[in-house]
Amino acid sequence: MWALWVIVLLFLTVGSVGKGWAEDAIGARPLLTIAHKDLVSILPPDCRILIDPHSIEQFLDALDGNPPDWGLVYGRGHQDPAHDERLFTLNRERDAKRAGKEALQWTVVFLWSADLSRYDPTIGGFSLAIGPIFTPTRWGVVRFKPEEVPSNLVVIPNPSIRDVLRRQLEAGRKIGIEIAMVGRLIPDESLVYDFSHDEEGVGIIMPVVRIERVEYLMVQ
Repeated sequence: MWALWVIVLLFLTVGSVGKGWAEDAIGARPLLTIAHKDLVSILPPDCRILIDPHSIEQFLDALDGNPPDWGLVYGRGHQDPAHDERLFTLNRERDAKRAGKEALQWTVVFLWSADLSRYDPTIGGFSLAIGPIFTPTRWGVVRFKPEEVPSNLVVIPNPSIRDVLRRQLEAGRKIGIEIAMVGRLIPDESLVYDFSHDEEGVGIIMPVVRIERVEYLMVQ
């Protein structure tokens, strides 16, 4: 398994009601059984679906043109006194060059992984333990980052499978799903360039997205 596949579990419970449009739009959602190729059928037509290396690379090409020279920026790593300054300069220069790019306005879709957590009988849904997906590309390893992880995520399965999932969870089985997150890059510092803390010299790119909508997927 890819060495950078590090899932930071965030145990999320249902938030309070009435916090405005964003909370209502992102809150409790049904569990959809769907193939990745059919995502276009449930999303707005202008969405850019970024769930594989090729589509992500095209997105980064449109934003920043070409990958950084990771080796040059890394140098001797954290032992190099100029390492942090080079990384800071890379981010600031790329932020400036990216300003005004059309791709900043694209509505994008990316995936995070999730496991069903606690069942709430009052709403017939499950809270979630979620974490990012790391995708190796020719740019480096890409990890999409929500500007804010929604705090009220809960998935509501169809009644025909809800009790099955509940029994499986009670039996200790791990039940994984995917979360499709929909949104746009934040205006400033929309891409963050960094290095892996787990693998020496491996570049990480983090597109930072303001989340507008989520969908829960049981992928076929």
